[in-house]
Amino acid sequence: MATEPTQAGAQIEPRDGVSYVRGASDIALSDATVSRFLLQTADRFPDRPAVVFREQNVRWTWRQFANEVDVLASGLLALGIRAGDRVGIWSPNRVEWLLTQFATARMGAVLVNINPAYRLAELEYALNKVGCKAIVAAEHFKTSKYLEMLQALAPELSTAEPNLLHAAKMPELRAVIRMGEGKTPGMLNFDDVMRTGREQVDGAKLDALEAKFDANDPINIQFTSGTTGNPKGATLTHRNIVNNARYIAMAMRLTEQDSLCIPVPLYHCFGMVLAVLACVSTGCTMVFPGEAFDPGATLAAVHEEQCTALHGVPTMFIAELDHPDFAKYDLSRLRTGIMAGSPCPIETMKRVVSKMHLSEITIAYGMTETSPVSFQSSTTDPLDKRTTTVGRIQPHLEVKIVGPSGNIVPVGETGELCTRGYSVMKGYWDDEAKTNEAIVDGWMHTGDLATIDAEGYCNIVGRLKDMLIRGGENIYPREIEEFLFRHPKVQSVQIFGVPDQKYGEEVCAWIVLRPGEGASEEDIREFCQGQIAHYKIPRYIRFVDELPMTVTGKAQKFVMRARMIDELKLAEAKTA
Repeated sequence: MATEPTQAGAQIEPRDGVSYVRGASDIALSDATVSRFLLQTADRFPDRPAVVFREQNVRWTWRQFANEVDVLASGLLALGIRAGDRVGIWSPNRVEWLLTQFATARMGAVLVNINPAYRLAELEYALNKVGCKAIVAAEHFKTSKYLEMLQALAPELSTAEPNLLHAAKMPELRAVIRMGEGKTPGMLNFDDVMRTGREQVDGAKLDALEAKFDANDPINIQFTSGTTGNPKGATLTHRNIVNNARYIAMAMRLTEQDSLCIPVPLYHCFGMVLAVLACVSTGCTMVFPGEAFDPGATLAAVHEEQCTALHGVPTMFIAELDHPDFAKYDLSRLRTGIMAGSPCPIETMKRVVSKMHLSEITIAYGMTETSPVSFQSSTTDPLDKRTTTVGRIQPHLEVKIVGPSGNIVPVGETGELCTRGYSVMKGYWDDEAKTNEAIVDGWMHTGDLATIDAEGYCNIVGRLKDMLIRGGENIYPREIEEFLFRHPKVQSVQIFGVPDQKYGEEVCAWIVLRPGEGASEEDIREFCQGQIAHYKIPRYIRFVDELPMTVTGKAQKFVMRARMIDELKLAEAKTA
């Protein structure tokens, strides 16, 4: 069993032939809290543009933004919310979300990100699990009517005084703060909370309060979207997310001269850390095209706001590239950004570089529990490394790739990726057992299968739970997906396993074809013949109009698998 190397000095490239790397430590970690982070930037660039919400017609400088944050923080204090209290935010991308993120940090409350796609049972579980004292909610998003769902869970709202809720199903919730101009019994209006805060705002008082906070205090809870069981509340500190944002921004070479288009959701680390906090770290302007992702609105925002950077998951970039009016938009000022959130198809990455002018786009890899980024490519990495890997290790972190017995595997071999360092979460809220299961001796076990090459570049092969075993052969879906992406008619593809009586599992493909294209199952199999091993060629192929996705653009393979088992009337093989 390979021993873990000593921790002295950086080790960007593996040594002694084992898959272990350690990031640089020459740029010191910051002890700033989230609110101090913002105030420092507002002091450096008071009059530069900071925030643009196009749908809401909001345009603020850094000083204006910081002032509005103080107003909301004062309003929350006036409601009786105190440091350590949990405040939920349930909304698509709106300026109220951004204000709540920083106002809670300013007065020490813990922000709880509620997934915009949650329904009644999930909402009730999340609010009760962490004991939210207040929730800030939009009126609705797509088919989700948030206020109606809150009324269903807390019928006591109809007769409650605002801020004095006592609900049987959510005993710790006292205040529901609704967005929009409408009035709802028992709820406070966001604008009214702001009005109260404006009357009472006292920067010196907030500074004195903020001075008591420590960078290691919890400041944010993000629920992981598990496919089985209840979601777990990953608890992150100021130190976790402030430093991760700093190093992310450095990898992109962001400055106050840049403007980042942000179509990714704020409730997720991608929006909140890789986008918002990365902008705060540098003074880069944040541009929000709309409440939810729309390829046309995103392209228009890049064009009209002259954005130099763009974030997105692969499905977003694919939708932008395939938009019928793509050629009408001037994207020539684009330079950098991040493609992350799910495995990035190599062919998509190449199109993004060549068609969207994103010559310095970076790939990032991480997970919510590690704040989130552990690996990121740099703007100067060779194109082949930026299209085939997730880059190299971030500063002040360690990563090892381990085999089933826990040994560090040789360079180039596949194993589970484990991360250790400042970015590892404080733990899962009120769940010591799950925390101890995930974090062992400081190492966060990610559940991701990966390899590290001799230069220290990491490649994500798949998920431990996604790997399928057909007749004793280990099959990594990502490899087959990358191959099928080369087919000129394929727009999106997902590979997963379904039960098989003979082989244990068989390979299944769900494919979305490019608009106007047609193909048969035989066409796909012929494309594979002689190119990939016979046992990797999908036995089952389905052409679909769209793939089941999470709000963040991650494909839900467990949904696809369940549908195929039902359609094919397959029986799960019993195992020991």
